Amino acid sequence: MSKIVRGTMLLTGASFLSKLLGMLYVIPFNALVGAEGGTLYAFAYTPYSIFISLSTVGIPLAVSKFVSKYNSLGDYETGMRMFKAGSKLMLCTGIIAFLIMFLGADLLAQWMIKGKDAEVTAEDVAFVTRMVSVALIIIPSMSIVRGFFQGHESMGPTAISQVVEQIVRIAFILIGAYIILHILGGSIVTAVGFSTFAAFIGALGSCVVLAIYWKKRKPFLDRQVANQRYTYDLDTKDLFKELFQYAGPFVLVGLAIPLYQFIDQFTFEPAMLASGRQGIWVEAYSVINMYGHKIVIIPMTIATGLSLAMLPSLTQSFTRKNEQMYTKQINQAFQIVLVLVIPASVGIAILSHEVYGALFGMKNIEMTGTLLAWYAPIALLFALFTVTSGILQGIDQQNYAVFSLLSGLLAKILLNSQLIQMFGAKGAIFGTAIAASIAVTLNLWRIKTAIDFKFKQTIKRTMLIGIFTVIMCIVVWILKGIMGLFIPYEESRWAATIMLAVGATGGAVVYLGLAYSSTLLERIFGGKIPLVGRFLRR
Repeated sequence: MSKIVRGTMLLTGASFLSKLLGMLYVIPFNALVGAEGGTLYAFAYTPYSIFISLSTVGIPLAVSKFVSKYNSLGDYETGMRMFKAGSKLMLCTGIIAFLIMFLGADLLAQWMIKGKDAEVTAEDVAFVTRMVSVALIIIPSMSIVRGFFQGHESMGPTAISQVVEQIVRIAFILIGAYIILHILGGSIVTAVGFSTFAAFIGALGSCVVLAIYWKKRKPFLDRQVANQRYTYDLDTKDLFKELFQYAGPFVLVGLAIPLYQFIDQFTFEPAMLASGRQGIWVEAYSVINMYGHKIVIIPMTIATGLSLAMLPSLTQSFTRKNEQMYTKQINQAFQIVLVLVIPASVGIAILSHEVYGALFGMKNIEMTGTLLAWYAPIALLFALFTVTSGILQGIDQQNYAVFSLLSGLLAKILLNSQLIQMFGAKGAIFGTAIAASIAVTLNLWRIKTAIDFKFKQTIKRTMLIGIFTVIMCIVVWILKGIMGLFIPYEESRWAATIMLAVGATGGAVVYLGLAYSSTLLERIFGGKIPLVGRFLRR
């Protein structure tokens, strides 16, 4: 296995593990703070995610590419100079982002929360926003260290620091919330505030890991610089000019999901109040943008991680004008997403009541389960937008990905309030679906026109995936009907857990069995899948 492939798999695995831990911890977190706490947490974390992206402006990834380029030319000093200059820049932008978010928390909260004497108030939102903003001081600088190591084709520091950061953060969240609520007798608002502050504690844990790696690798890095024979001797202005060319406008694309959620934060509560639904808006919001979102994002993370892993190869094929190769790679990128996310999102939708009930309890399950069912298919749109945007970057059309994202965001801004007033909480989901569909459609159109790409193979295999998914759905419905004769899975959390296990296992066996037997998986992944074969005992 090549070093690049091994590194890519390591990063993908670390990212998936972090997302999985991020989903699992919300189960005890929900038991501690409930819907109110989940909504508060989401209100703080969405602007925080946006500020993180804006404060880093794509620099860590750009540093990775920059360092990799000059290392390949034997100029290690230029990469080191860029790292030092970039670190100072990230420290400055992090502090500025912290000050803006911390000092603007009250104003931001007042814009988002209009109701008085509600479960979640503007003062509550401002408090948790200020608590999470502290992490902005160190995370941008920490991220650039990860980018520097990746530029040296060393993925271990990034992967391990990500996982350690998540573990430390989650431990602080759960232990802190428990102590505040059950030992000190504090409020949910205080518990959630310290839970958001866990982002800073987790970042400190990551910094410790990176510092250990840096101390270990520093002598080797110094020898590289000392032994080099030539340097391009770029001045600081030229360094940053090239760096920002790498960072480019593609930074905005990574903000797609937080930006959709940010629009919800400004429109959801006022629209729900205006339509007379003030009694349920807090719990509904927690389903869509906190607890339910954590569930839906898992299949998307796996699929896009596997799919985007091949994009560096796509860039090389496109640069060399190897049309046959890059056409094959684009088809494979699309099909990996479709073969994994379509059955997963449909399965979550069919078992939505069981999934939500098993993880977070049966309270108001008709509302919470129904919202999760509507939200589940959005995972496919998110995944397709991520992959199509990555493909556009690979074929040097990344500017268009920004245009498509802005087009979708404009549609959500214009329609979100009206949709929420018409359809209730589902309206926010419909707004996101319309916005993401517009962005994906525009990206697909650009891919087709820019390189005259043919979608025929992907369409044919998508039809086969659709047939297998329908058969899977029928099997799950039959299982639900049979199980309903014996256990009250619509009323009991433990019964819902049993039904979820039976339904998910039965559906997965049927779908994977059909996909494996028909050689669909083999054709899409470019070879046999031994793990699936052993799972199905074939």
